[in-house]
Amino acid sequence: MSEPNSQKAFPVSWEQFHRDARALTWRLTAGERKYKAIVCITRGGLVPALIVARELNIRLIDTICIASYHDYKEQGAAHLMKGLAPELAELAADGGSEILLVDDLVDTGKTARMVRDMLPKAHFATVYAKPMGRPLVDTYVTEVSQDTWIYFPWDLGLSFQPPIVS
Repeated sequence: MSEPNSQKAFPVSWEQFHRDARALTWRLTAGERKYKAIVCITRGGLVPALIVARELNIRLIDTICIASYHDYKEQGAAHLMKGLAPELAELAADGGSEILLVDDLVDTGKTARMVRDMLPKAHFATVYAKPMGRPLVDTYVTEVSQDTWIYFPWDLGLSFQPPIVS
């Protein structure tokens, strides 16, 4: 999905992202399900996975590396760059029922479908969700419209913001 001028902008600060990732963790503790490992989808899932792992006291963390945004603005075909580590083979054998998948955002669902095919029984949690991808995740915090571009804190720098009315 490209970032045309007509898209809505949703900038997220570090503080807001941390609050939202902790809110995601609270939602994950509401059920009876216990997780033995977290698998984050890189790169966006690294930061929320860190926060969720800390809050749930989970130390077994792995990554699945999938690239779909190749120039930060255009979403292309999802490409698997790294699958699960061999150490998680036993947990993944039943489809991943004791694995928690974490990502920052589910957008069109391309990446989520790839991961769901690998771990169909894993619980999939994202901080943000867009309508096209939302059915593929089990837990999320905030839904934004499909035409919203989320500016994550790791993509932004500090700069002067001109007044809305000059």
